[in-house]
Amino acid sequence: MASTRILLTALLLAVPLAFYAQFPAVQSGGPGGAPGGSGRGGRGGGGISTAPPPMADFNDHTGFVQIFDGTTLNGWDGDPNVWKVVNGAIVGYSPADKPVGTTFIIWRGGEPADFDLKAEIKAEGPGANTGIQYRSKNEVPTFGRGPAGGGARGGSGRGGRHGAPPDPKWQISGYQADFDYVNRYSGQLMDSSNSRFILTPRGTVVVSDEGHPAKTLANLGDPVELAGYVRINDWNQYEVIAKGNTLTHIINGRVMSITIDNDAKLRAMKGLLALQIEGNGGVTISFRNLWLKSL
Repeated sequence: MASTRILLTALLLAVPLAFYAQFPAVQSGGPGGAPGGSGRGGRGGGGISTAPPPMADFNDHTGFVQIFDGTTLNGWDGDPNVWKVVNGAIVGYSPADKPVGTTFIIWRGGEPADFDLKAEIKAEGPGANTGIQYRSKNEVPTFGRGPAGGGARGGSGRGGRHGAPPDPKWQISGYQADFDYVNRYSGQLMDSSNSRFILTPRGTVVVSDEGHPAKTLANLGDPVELAGYVRINDWNQYEVIAKGNTLTHIINGRVMSITIDNDAKLRAMKGLLALQIEGNGGVTISFRNLWLKSL
């Protein structure tokens, strides 16, 4: 337990700048810091500064490579009846009269291990459900499948019972940075490859150890309040950082979840990237400005 506490402390010190940038600067005493103090090291009476570092720029692509060119689906593999390029975005559409069920468009450019992924995402239409799959496998999910297929939640009701059974060619199993129209799931980490499933709810830091149920180590914020930072029917900035066994999800500059996956049997250390459409018909899912940086 002591080692886990040390790991958590180190992790929180390394959480992306976006998490700290939401807090105002705090000063004690007068302009010089603590009352009557000579400051840190005795210079200028400044005290210890608690001002947060500047917010990292989501649009800074230094060290990143663009994995969607904005005009074609070169490098991507998905059902051509579902996925198109529209106005510079990868768009998936599920008609109201013929829902497509759950299907993915898969990036075939490699199997990233440690990375920083930036993307913009938009979900339109009641029941719209999507996510960014990573460190994943090209297989039908092994948990939650129902007789009607439909992917991660199968016949359980979250999109799985709508539409035709999935084509295994475009199915993905593994970690997902979740996102949905009503903000019930947005920001959480789901693992559709095993029984852990919803591993890290929004607003939590969770550790998963082999042979033990996952545990919450800390809270990042109220999940309802965090949901308020997600835009409905509009573009959202989504960032996924996978470094070793630590997985961080950020939406619009707010850390939504952090997962420390110590389970060597169930975790994944590299794998495919993919984009998902799931849910009722009459929904549209859009992605644009996809950038990937190896860490």
